[in-house]
Amino acid sequence: MKGGVEMNKSKINTIVGSIGAFIGVFVFIAYIPQIMNNLAGNKGDFIQPLVAALNCSLWVYYGIFKPDRDIPLAAANAPGIFFGLASALTALL
Repeated sequence: MKGGVEMNKSKINTIVGSIGAFIGVFVFIAYIPQIMNNLAGNKGDFIQPLVAALNCSLWVYYGIFKPDRDIPLAAANAPGIFFGLASALTALL
């Protein structure tokens, strides 16, 4: 019976992790309106997206280089590097 419970927990963790990774990508796609506003001349703050990009860089590094790789973690945070940097840079220009 214990093997069935462990398998069920593993399946649930996989499903929850996949949903979390999918939603995590949208967190960073939400920077697109700020980038568009920055480019239109309505400058936003650059600190928060820059810190988000640095945070995402660390999580991607961790996900790829830890002993048992966590590709969903790295994939969910990878867009944050690009969109965070794009948002921060357009706020400065």
